[in-house]
Amino acid sequence: MSGRRLPEGKLAPGLLTELLGEAAAPSPELRLGPQVGEDACAIDVPAGALVVAADPITLTGEDVGAHAVVINANDVAVTGVAPRWFTATVLLPPGTEESLLRRLFGSMRQALDALGAVLVGGHTEVTAAVVQPLVAGQMFGLAPDGRVLPTGGARPGDAVFQAGPVPVEGAAVLAEKSAPALDALPGPILAAARRALVEPGISVVAPALAAAELGAAALHDPTEGGLASGLEELAVASGVRLRLNEDRIDWFEPGRAVCAATGADPWGTLASGCLLGAFRPERAAAAVEELSARGFAARVIGRAEAGRGVYLSDGTPAPRFERDEVSRVLESPPERPRRSR
Repeated sequence: MSGRRLPEGKLAPGLLTELLGEAAAPSPELRLGPQVGEDACAIDVPAGALVVAADPITLTGEDVGAHAVVINANDVAVTGVAPRWFTATVLLPPGTEESLLRRLFGSMRQALDALGAVLVGGHTEVTAAVVQPLVAGQMFGLAPDGRVLPTGGARPGDAVFQAGPVPVEGAAVLAEKSAPALDALPGPILAAARRALVEPGISVVAPALAAAELGAAALHDPTEGGLASGLEELAVASGVRLRLNEDRIDWFEPGRAVCAATGADPWGTLASGCLLGAFRPERAAAAVEELSARGFAARVIGRAEAGRGVYLSDGTPAPRFERDEVSRVLESPPERPRRSR
């Protein structure tokens, strides 16, 4: 029965009720939750600041449900706030089988359960407007005391740190979608790249919340445009220059191998799974040591200075990219990475 194709339009009420009924029990603050006939949710929110992040997921396959949860949860967590409530707009192309929808909702549910977050609303339909499953997610969190950590909190003298290697997400996407170019890679390397969304994974929720607890001045999770764009965004938001010690960067070696095989530059390749941030100089050593002790493999990779831009240790500008390397590679034959200076 689950192999049948879904008709265009909204889901049948019975199927939608069944899918929503498989979700975790609603949290006590959820006054009005996801159910057939309800077009909005209602949440009892005490005093504090509501943190909201939204992102559509288009570059992954059947794990798109979990991916949407994690990517949006990351964006909330880097403010120092735990992700709690999730909405999802799920758009499926004509011809989608019910079994795929069930797997999508299952992966979404598992990701939410792992975070302690809940699905509170959304919309699902089959439409010719898309050619592959698309999940536009929105995650909410609450800072009861109103304190929210910005990306732009770094100041001259701060230590810039990295927790989690790169490029993890890019490795998984390229390994899935660039098979012919990867035939020469050793089997274990390719297998590690294909499993990268799970191991080491792309969630930075735990290290972000830990870094916030330890007094981070700024946090950011690089995504499209890779590590290079994430560092540039941190510098621009903070109004500082970043001086890198590039030898300290934590690279995901299967990701670098996949990039080399496909012609992608790892500096500009999808980087979810990596956390960037800054600690005040007097706090940095102890905080990074504690993060590593908690299993997050953090390291200082540079310093913030007065000025603008991101520079390597020899004073040359760090690589910059007009677009993410995954998109470039998947849309064109292998070619020289398009860095700009």
